[in-house]
Amino acid sequence: MQAVVQSFGAGKTELVDLPAPQALPGTVVIASRRSLISSGTERMLVNFGRGSMLDKARQRPDKVRQALDKVRTDGVMATVEAVRRQLDQSIPLGYSNAGVIVDVGQDVTGFKLGDRVASNGPHAAMVRAPVNLCAPIPEDVDDDAACFAVVGAVALQGVRLVAPTLGETVVVIGLGLIGLITVQILRANGCRALGVDFDAQRLDLARNLGAHVFDSSHGGDAVAKVLSLTGGQGADAVIIATATSSNAPFAAAAKMCRPRGRVVLVGTSGLAIDRDEFWKRELTFEVSRAYGPTDLKRAEDYPSGLVRWSAKRNFEAVLGLIAAGGLDTASLISHKFDFDNAVAAYEVLVGSQSALGIVLCYPELSAGEVAKDRITFSDNAPAHDPRAPRLGWIGAGNYASRNLLRAFKAAGARLDTLVTTGGTTGILHGRSAGFSVASSDAASVLANDDIGAVVIATRHDTHAKFVIDALGTGHHVFVEKPLALDLDDVDRIETSLRAAAEAGKPCLLTVGFNRRFAPLVGRLRQLMERTSEPSAFVYTCNAGALPPGHWTLSSDVGGGRIIGEACHFIDLLRHLAGAPIAQTQVMPLALQCGENPDDGAVISLRFENGSVGNIQYLPNGSSRFRKERLEVFRGGGVLVLDNYKTLRGYGWPGFFRARSWRQDKGQKACAAAFVAAVRDGSVPPIPIDQIFEVARVAIRVGHAVRSTRGKSI
Repeated sequence: MQAVVQSFGAGKTELVDLPAPQALPGTVVIASRRSLISSGTERMLVNFGRGSMLDKARQRPDKVRQALDKVRTDGVMATVEAVRRQLDQSIPLGYSNAGVIVDVGQDVTGFKLGDRVASNGPHAAMVRAPVNLCAPIPEDVDDDAACFAVVGAVALQGVRLVAPTLGETVVVIGLGLIGLITVQILRANGCRALGVDFDAQRLDLARNLGAHVFDSSHGGDAVAKVLSLTGGQGADAVIIATATSSNAPFAAAAKMCRPRGRVVLVGTSGLAIDRDEFWKRELTFEVSRAYGPTDLKRAEDYPSGLVRWSAKRNFEAVLGLIAAGGLDTASLISHKFDFDNAVAAYEVLVGSQSALGIVLCYPELSAGEVAKDRITFSDNAPAHDPRAPRLGWIGAGNYASRNLLRAFKAAGARLDTLVTTGGTTGILHGRSAGFSVASSDAASVLANDDIGAVVIATRHDTHAKFVIDALGTGHHVFVEKPLALDLDDVDRIETSLRAAAEAGKPCLLTVGFNRRFAPLVGRLRQLMERTSEPSAFVYTCNAGALPPGHWTLSSDVGGGRIIGEACHFIDLLRHLAGAPIAQTQVMPLALQCGENPDDGAVISLRFENGSVGNIQYLPNGSSRFRKERLEVFRGGGVLVLDNYKTLRGYGWPGFFRARSWRQDKGQKACAAAFVAAVRDGSVPPIPIDQIFEVARVAIRVGHAVRSTRGKSI
């Protein structure tokens, strides 16, 4: 199958071949019939991708500030690499799709094979969508109209925030696709709509749809038009549906409103507020968020008594309005393209401001095409050491694609098959990293005897299952931290590893604790060997806050930040202390309430050789401060490792300072150690007893942090 993707680095819009997505719990897989290009959002994305570096910087000053902060903390080279990796990413385009269900995931009710549905799926021959972002298409709504459901829900959500009543006057600034749909929804609510735009064709469309219009192409006073239309009172509300950085729409909206009027932003606009205009009229202002609230953590939608209009219900409402004749979509279609000519559709989109509703039409897929779950790269045949292990790879999220893939490629591993459930990232990263195959079927990797080792880089809650399955098929395993989220799974992994050895297939198991492999950590450990006294360690991690709802914070999915990230530091201190952890104490930092609070804590460790460690994991600091710092007190001297760039000695005979030209947290050395151990049959890079010890300590600490008070473990 194929999908449309946009590269932000090269600026290329292209159709790429993908493996078919796999149905996950709470999702369905849909064979596309139609999809609608969102003229505002997608034009902006394509133009951003095709712009120069200077253009990109001008459009995203927030990213420029982040880059400057990273230069201050991590250095120029690390920042340049991070920016390049970010720009190397490609994204699938589109979010308004109509098609037929061809596969149903676990826990899905209310949908079955063959159902016609509208979803937020991208422009692709097959898409996977959460059931809470799918809606059944009424029989009397054709595919051309149904693909407007999601874009229409964006407009509907903006109208819902306005909460119009019969007879009110609402101004719509910007008569693009969403603006024209907004006009029709307002008319269906018994409102008088005034559309403001500079495009004559769109103004004519709005007029034909029952709106009053104002042509802003020749200047003039739109505020005067509103006052004239309302008898001097002003509009009850203004909806801004533009795509601009100018403050003009926002400034005009404030002047158009009556006292206590409402302003809602659906598109993009500059937001420099004239306080006096808002103050003297007591105006309210809201920003509409996409197509409405959505719960993607479970297969059931929000109860209607709690959230009357969820995203799914907004989809259904738009489809119902189309079926009732209250929303004319045919007049909004300016172009139709066959899907295999989708790139030409985007040339029309960016080359003509008059392009409005561009519909992509898909051929019906054969049964063989629906089942296709792997793509072979005929041009990916890099030279390899014949002794190098052949790797299967499961998962390609942010960290895996930006760091791990590069590290294993540099280590000389033979990258065989990359598995991603959605398919898009598998193709994009698989081709660039040098894989032979991109697939959406993890079982095919585990069943392949030619693959000697498996890298697992999926979400945390899946690690344990994949590790156990891989060990059960006799594969060596490198799993990105954490090993597991609960103690029972750690026990099961240990049992599986022992069973593999007893069956004559001993397997190597390594967790991605890369910091112990950092060059400056190696130098620090050499310096520590000069004395035999116990050490005192202080590790400070300025972790930074995660947004509420981030998957890492979920106890069930991410396990929380202590289990998911602070395990790195527990492992590093265990490595440097050279002795088992005898006692742990936790003092949580209570930062916010809620189902999944952000984790902050001070973790104290005592080792069997008398050494002690203090890990300060803090999500409430500034990004302008360095992220990580380790202090080692030992034998009358102090060693300070600063952000994996410099190592300084204080009172340490014969040593003052060592530094690296760039930040190096040991990812490449960690991957190289695993590849070498598999290739040569040598000892594991990390002693297996330490892997299980750190996993169990991290899980206990993570659970303690989320309790109401600190306690000894």
